[in-house]
Amino acid sequence: MERQYKLGLGAFALGVGALALAQPFGNTHQSSAQAAQAHALAQTTAKLSLVEPASRSKIDYARLDARLRRMTEKPTMVGMAVGIVENGRITFLNGYGETIEGSGEKVTPETIFRWASVSKGVAATMVAKLAEEGKISFDQPVASVAPSLHLPGRNELVATVGDVLSHRLGLYRNAFDNKLEEGQDAKFLRGTLATLNSVCPPGTCWSYQNVAYDAASEMAAKVSGVRYQELVKRDLFRPLGMTSASLNRDGLVQAKSWARPHSVGRRPLEVSDNYYRVPAAGGVNSNIKDMSLWMLAQMGEMPQVLSPQLLETIHAPRVKTPGERGRMRKFLERLGEADYGYGWRSYEYAGHHIVGHRGGVDGYRSLILFDPKLKSGVVALWNSNTSQPGGLEFEVMDMLYGLEFRDWMELDKGGRSAPEPDDLATRKDGRRSA
Repeated sequence: MERQYKLGLGAFALGVGALALAQPFGNTHQSSAQAAQAHALAQTTAKLSLVEPASRSKIDYARLDARLRRMTEKPTMVGMAVGIVENGRITFLNGYGETIEGSGEKVTPETIFRWASVSKGVAATMVAKLAEEGKISFDQPVASVAPSLHLPGRNELVATVGDVLSHRLGLYRNAFDNKLEEGQDAKFLRGTLATLNSVCPPGTCWSYQNVAYDAASEMAAKVSGVRYQELVKRDLFRPLGMTSASLNRDGLVQAKSWARPHSVGRRPLEVSDNYYRVPAAGGVNSNIKDMSLWMLAQMGEMPQVLSPQLLETIHAPRVKTPGERGRMRKFLERLGEADYGYGWRSYEYAGHHIVGHRGGVDGYRSLILFDPKLKSGVVALWNSNTSQPGGLEFEVMDMLYGLEFRDWMELDKGGRSAPEPDDLATRKDGRRSA
């Protein structure tokens, strides 16, 4: 459908390194030890930013590229960007289709998309870093660090920070998402959650949230004294070399190349700021290169920023999510137990432990899935409301594990979309959010 985009790798990597050297942690007065650490980290991020074909081993990239081109030709698709990591190195970055229907402007690896609920893993990682610094504890009552959150029966005094990040607050699914989408203030809505009835005591059942989950941004800001968006950029995005990543609407629409949202019928949509108002739940934007760097960091390839202990804490299965297997029923041939940790899902797939998340806001979809042991996985971003490309993650996993091919993207089955995951709220108008 279009020629493969050729990324200027050397210049791009040097740009990442130069920025990291200039502003490693947002601190202009550094000791020599800090400067040396920043220099080493800049070298690491510059190296990891390169596409490294020599690390390719198990994935058939020609076949994958051909299937992605076919996917982009589907009438529900507009544009898409995909990144692959094998053996701890980026091995594939490519864009497909257009940033806006009929524009002729091609999606490239530098095109900015929205992450939607994949942002939840960013919030959990940020809180975990603060916990390592002794500023917060996963076991402390959430009321002590997120005063805007009020739960039924004063359960904010019982529910913990960890319960927020693992969706164990005892609320019904996606509580007050509809009011957020009407334009109501997120902090106000968190305060009025107390008017609801609990479905279970905190910590005892799992139910996906967005408004309540954004208590994570409040708690991070409260204990650090830094606005959440700036804190994440300073302590995560900048050290990791994620130069395109942002947490607001301007970071998307003011980018040189950004993907406009579309309906399933390829109709352009307006960019809503609803889920930017709950940044911990759905506020991140970036290009596919930076999302690939994020995945590498979650694999443990940047221990100077994300320690092995931190990653073990956030990825550990903490609550079973049996309903996830029902929604993912077409994959049950290989998909076993499904769990949720702190901002991350985990699965047993064909005998392997894998970690990831998915997301969607109106006009955008996203996914990240990887095997921590193999340090291999896939990220994808696209700008329409179809969920059909979601099968890509398991086609990549099947290649990594040498399993028999399955048409998980259903390219040969009339284009039927995959079941919607619980990461996306179903609204009355049929659209999906966060």
